[in-house]
Amino acid sequence: MPKVLFITNHRKDRSPGQRFRFEQHLDFLEKNGYEITFSYFLNERDDRLFYSSGNYFHKVRILIKNIWMRAMEVITANQYDIIFIFREATVLGTSLFEKWMAKSKAKLIFDFDDSIWIDNVSEGNKNLSFLKNAKKTSDIITVCDLIFAGNQYLADYAKQFNKNVRIIPTTIDTQEYQRIPISKQDNKVCIGWSGSFSTIQHFKYALPALTEIKKKYGDKISVKVIGDAKYKNEELGVISLNWNKEDELKELSSFDIGIMPLPDDEWAKGKCGLKGLQYMALEIPTIMSPVGVNSEIIQDGTNGFLAFDKEEWIDKLSQLIESDEKRKAMGLAARKTVVEKYSVASLKERYLSLFNQLIK
Repeated sequence: MPKVLFITNHRKDRSPGQRFRFEQHLDFLEKNGYEITFSYFLNERDDRLFYSSGNYFHKVRILIKNIWMRAMEVITANQYDIIFIFREATVLGTSLFEKWMAKSKAKLIFDFDDSIWIDNVSEGNKNLSFLKNAKKTSDIITVCDLIFAGNQYLADYAKQFNKNVRIIPTTIDTQEYQRIPISKQDNKVCIGWSGSFSTIQHFKYALPALTEIKKKYGDKISVKVIGDAKYKNEELGVISLNWNKEDELKELSSFDIGIMPLPDDEWAKGKCGLKGLQYMALEIPTIMSPVGVNSEIIQDGTNGFLAFDKEEWIDKLSQLIESDEKRKAMGLAARKTVVEKYSVASLKERYLSLFNQLIK
């Protein structure tokens, strides 16, 4: 039975990147003869401390824990047939652990879903940014046997350092992602955004258009933000909630329109369209900025809308607000796209075959 060590930072069901990149495939790999070991270093308590401001004593303890775990995995690397690394083995700015693991008999897979070669430090850890080194990404890619890139933009970057690159899109479990019927107490059209406290700045790119939409439609619309309960906008009357796994499908199902605004920059080009795919899987008509893979996912006007500037956002939001029929038709087309191209079911056999080919 081939053995695979999955190396990542977070526990299961905590990180969207992990959930929608590889965690959804673990059961299928096990059913097809793979023995899985899942290795993460941030438990729930350490997670809270690590991303908060200050707490430097605890953060040093957590970093030492990370180093110790990865050192032990270097020592035991020969026990595995494949070592799968999601983004990095350690949060420190070194690629030594990956380089040491590459010297073992195990084949290394590297998976990434963002432009992680660009510096991007969380707000709570800006004072520790000197410990990071985004440029280590190229070193890690160089020593791995197979690269999983979330889109073409990421694949083009990886191919500079490794020829064995495969585009593996972020996928949705469409058996789990079924829209939950919501009984509304009002007839408002809910415009929704889902993300986190670290990506709330992306929601703000839609504010100029949303402000005009609020003026135009008043109480006919509502605006909901999932992922940052502290976010406030009195002018729009935003309903803000924290994300949690248990309520995710119910809260997303309350959206009548889903939005994914993004800046047109190098970091955003590496995004894999997850928010949009989540909306689309739930038959929610979706408007995205035409940045990176979004322009591949959306056929403008058919399975969603692409909106470049404020005027386009206002126009396309207005079309959906004013037509329940258009929202329904676009939502059905959106789910069809996800089922056929971006679902776990559509990708699982290819995912398995890449593992099989690697150990052969």
